[in-house]
Amino acid sequence: MMHDGYGGWMFGGMWIFTLLFWVLVIAGVVLLVNWLRRQNTNESALEILKKRYVRGEIDKETYERLKKEIEV
Repeated sequence: MMHDGYGGWMFGGMWIFTLLFWVLVIAGVVLLVNWLRRQNTNESALEILKKRYVRGEIDKETYERLKKEIEV
């Protein structure tokens, strides 16, 4: 009989740490990609205001008033 003293576990259960390592690497990459994507979508307050006006969420008077407040 050939027993290496590990009870049949590959390298004494080292595969668990290998699996955990790769799960952490993949999770880190996913988190990094999501964070970078959010960093590139930062819009200025004026851009958001313009979009709200174009979509009809606010009227012209509100747009002009808020635009003056933003530009100050």
